[in-house]
Amino acid sequence: LGKVEKVKLQVETPEGVTYTYTKGKGYEVFPLTGGDGDYKISVWEQRPSKGDYLNVFSQTVTAKIADEFSPYLYPNQYVNFSPDSKTVALGAELVKGAADDLDAVTRIFTYITENITYDTDKAKSVQSGYLPVVDEILDSGTGICFDYAAVMATMLRTQRIPTRLEIGYAGEVYHAWISTHIDGIGWVNGIIQFDGSEWQLMDPTFAANSSSSALKEFISEGDNYQVKYLY
Repeated sequence: LGKVEKVKLQVETPEGVTYTYTKGKGYEVFPLTGGDGDYKISVWEQRPSKGDYLNVFSQTVTAKIADEFSPYLYPNQYVNFSPDSKTVALGAELVKGAADDLDAVTRIFTYITENITYDTDKAKSVQSGYLPVVDEILDSGTGICFDYAAVMATMLRTQRIPTRLEIGYAGEVYHAWISTHIDGIGWVNGIIQFDGSEWQLMDPTFAANSSSSALKEFISEGDNYQVKYLY
């Protein structure tokens, strides 16, 4: 253990949902997003001679999540940032003087959808195991849905706004988006913006690349977004 190049970590939640992560180099954080209960943790190492993976460690741990929002306020492998990140600094700058969390969400959403364009070529060629590097996305000004969601989640989390990066299906397309928790409102699932009376879906990829009417029509069909994993 520790000498094999390709290692996978599996986390099975109390509800029986299995998350599979590819272990990178160095220290990494893997969130427990299933709340209180028993989690089965397994480590798998690849056997180069056969190409398959061998289970080298398994253990069940009982977790008590002291703060239900903590998995959605801190960095992890999928929403990865550090205090000196440019993305963190820009998020703080964008929300300076914001009236409340709703204002902060709107400012961050507006900046991202106006300054990051969808990278069609990357979407076609992205490999399994890809993870966004948020500062690189800001520098390039382009990204795929996973990138949009990771950048926005980074900015919101570092402003103490609990934000879930959600992965699942938008229609028939495998997709990533976010939801946030707003004081006095609760979890706003898959919401983009608030116009004073109505919320719209918070999917920064579609918002940047779809017409308003087409987006609203898609959102109105409630079964379009089906969450499989939370990060």
